[in-house]
Amino acid sequence: MWESFNPRGTTLFLEEDPKWTLSALQRFPILRASTVRYPTRLSEAHALLSSYKTDCANARTDTAGHPLKGHRQCKLALDEMPDEVYDHDWDVVMIDGPRGYFAAAPGRMAVIYSVAMMARARKGSGVTHVFLHDVDREVEKEYAKEFLCMKYRVGGIGKLWHFVIPPVDNASDITHGFC
Repeated sequence: MWESFNPRGTTLFLEEDPKWTLSALQRFPILRASTVRYPTRLSEAHALLSSYKTDCANARTDTAGHPLKGHRQCKLALDEMPDEVYDHDWDVVMIDGPRGYFAAAPGRMAVIYSVAMMARARKGSGVTHVFLHDVDREVEKEYAKEFLCMKYRVGGIGKLWHFVIPPVDNASDITHGFC
């Protein structure tokens, strides 16, 4: 199915469960999948949202210049993903994980923030289409409004919203003034 959706493109699954990653790769060796550790918990969602402007304001960049890497003080910045994630300008991102439906689960806060950062930091031409699932849940909706921005929402159906995020013109504006 994914191959037919994205012919000649790069599709990468980032999964929180190493067993799922291994099982999927054994069943479908053509897939590209990596296990990612998500450091935040759903129970932290409100505190992270109220502190990110302070914690993430002075985003450092690594030698490659990516605004997420090497940014330890910002808990929302996923800085330990595979390099392939940072090395691409992604045309389409589907956010449907990690789990986020109980307090101890790794909520989607860091994913939503990090995808917004990557879309804004896009170096090539074009925009990034972001699909966010489960917007019927408070945290997904709150973080979408804060980082993906309702002015960039172009559609949705049921529990799925579609955003089209343009890159920022000035690299110093990547971490400031999302909406």
